[in-house]
Amino acid sequence: MNPAGGATAIEVPLSIAPMMDRTDRHYRYFMRQITRHTLLYTEMVTAQAILHGDRDHLLGFTPSESPLVLQVGGDDPQMLATATRAAADFGYDAINLNVGCPSDRVRSGNFGACLMAQPERVAEGVAAIMAASPLPVSVKHRIGIDDRDRYEDMAAFVDTVAQTGCRHFTVHARKAWLQGLSPKDNRTVPPLRYGDVHRLKQDFSHLWIEINGGLTRLDQVRDQLGPVDGVMIGRAAYDNPYLFSGVDQGLFASNEATLSRQQVAEAMLPYIDHWVRQGLKLNKITRHMLMLFAGQPGSRLWKQILTEESCRPGAGVDVVRQALKAVQHQGEMQAQLGSLV
Repeated sequence: MNPAGGATAIEVPLSIAPMMDRTDRHYRYFMRQITRHTLLYTEMVTAQAILHGDRDHLLGFTPSESPLVLQVGGDDPQMLATATRAAADFGYDAINLNVGCPSDRVRSGNFGACLMAQPERVAEGVAAIMAASPLPVSVKHRIGIDDRDRYEDMAAFVDTVAQTGCRHFTVHARKAWLQGLSPKDNRTVPPLRYGDVHRLKQDFSHLWIEINGGLTRLDQVRDQLGPVDGVMIGRAAYDNPYLFSGVDQGLFASNEATLSRQQVAEAMLPYIDHWVRQGLKLNKITRHMLMLFAGQPGSRLWKQILTEESCRPGAGVDVVRQALKAVQHQGEMQAQLGSLV
């Protein structure tokens, strides 16, 4: 297959993984208050949904979320081309094809991780995506599936897809068992094999290889940048969002000031007010903010107030202000106790 179309991949050292029921537009806007330059991804959206569904609902985002990648799922080249043109029309910066999700629902639609057994089919889809628009294209996949988990299997998959001209591959460093393990267990049970991803970069030095899986700390990110080109963090980005504070300065050479946790919450208030006035339930936004103060004095109160109060009818920004005051008061009390020791 001859390389055609497509643009150079977005090459940045750090990204946040696409996560179902996590990386919606409200989470992404929240994370943009913490990091301006980390690459963000949408939740996976199927090409079929884009073809037949409400595109404003499925694809809408706030411009400040950029740089932003739309992740699509599907195996039909024509549908993938349609999804790509829609992504370009909405202003996405790139498009990513999901070849890593192991769920039964995804597998029944013949997309996600099961497509690793069909590299030519993936290549056809990628070629259609690249021909549909100038958006950069990437593929997110596993190191293997079921018994097709030798390094040679993964290398053959990447080689086949790369012949389209695609040069950005994000590799989850665990294999996926398509039967016998839940999607949750597939994120933790199969052992991590970082060495296979490092070897892939050595063997395909002309490609941009990004590693994903089990990485939860910034020192781990720095250790990986060298053996591979980029690092993608998943659940840790949701469970400890303030982990990304300072990465703009440390990894992207930004001179912008880092916001404190309090400032991040305050920066969300106009956004929250806008959406609540549009009829959105407050908890649709604040659920993504629960872990902002993880490990800090007042974290339990913050989560309790947001969880209990944001579900009430008419809840708005006053709930967030109340939670912030509780955190501040708890911090002051702890500081006073510390000065007495």
